[in-house]
Amino acid sequence: MADQAWTEPGAFEVGKGVWRIPLPLPTDGLRAVNVYAIEADDGLVLIDSGWALDVAREVFERALGGIGRDFGDISRFLVTHVHRDHYTLAITLRREFGSRVALGIGEQPSLRRIMTGRMDGQARQMVRWGAAPLMSLWADELGVRTDRSRARSIFEEPDEWIDGLTKVEVGDRTLVAVPTPGHTQGHVVFVDEQAGVLFAGDHVLPHITPSIGFESEPARLPLGDYLDSLNLLRTYPDLRLLPAHGPVAPSVHARVDELLAHHEERLDATEQAVRDGAGTAYEAAQRLGWTRRQRRFDELDLFNQTLAAGETAAHLDVLVVRGRLRSSTVDGVVEYSV
Repeated sequence: MADQAWTEPGAFEVGKGVWRIPLPLPTDGLRAVNVYAIEADDGLVLIDSGWALDVAREVFERALGGIGRDFGDISRFLVTHVHRDHYTLAITLRREFGSRVALGIGEQPSLRRIMTGRMDGQARQMVRWGAAPLMSLWADELGVRTDRSRARSIFEEPDEWIDGLTKVEVGDRTLVAVPTPGHTQGHVVFVDEQAGVLFAGDHVLPHITPSIGFESEPARLPLGDYLDSLNLLRTYPDLRLLPAHGPVAPSVHARVDELLAHHEERLDATEQAVRDGAGTAYEAAQRLGWTRRQRRFDELDLFNQTLAAGETAAHLDVLVVRGRLRSSTVDGVVEYSV
């Protein structure tokens, strides 16, 4: 992201009784995650929590101190999705301070895989994409199996599962949890129509697009889910965007329209990759440009190559559903054709 001012530590008031608190991440691409602290009758309710890292916890504690609060004042975490930069610090703080944690029920299958160290879902996906080179690299560099003790040290089940449209009372506010699958199967956003804001998690981001198609428990048509979820937000009043990564933005609708247009362009480019001779998702990903700089596939690191192959597969599967491409499966590998 060109403008990194939003990553500066602190507690920044973005509405009456609402503070944006950026917490650091250990990556060059996404340098911070925004969590949002909301004043409630019994203390604070947090939207997302950050990654369970010592440095994130220290920054978080100082930011809360700046508004006269501490971890003991947090009564509840409302988590948009199960990724560790959103979920795991909530689990750590719950153990010490007794705060409650809520998560979308669609995350249940992936969370249980994570907690048991099972990566066979990802392995099946890489076979499906024709990405044998990625599989061997993951085995060599990252390990085929997650350390179960490490997963259990930062992941646990929530206190409550958010199932469908759910009203959440936060002081004198009424938030509505809205399921928005796509980035993950159980992603939820929180709508506060009275205040005119959307706590968007990773569903709508102001400068980048969320990854689609690489989960512990794979979805059947993740990009289709994501596009449906974007269109769903278009049926709500236009709200101010409070994203998990990036600065606050004035219009959810404007950014949703940009994301929908982007994915239509990406669908066209992905179809062209098949017309130019790519047969698998992995082959098509190598023909496409990545990031705003249109970087070559081989310039990406291993993790981002995997995300790129998964996103390409997600676009190819939508093209098949729309009748623009055909697919067949041989020995677990999906081949695409015109």
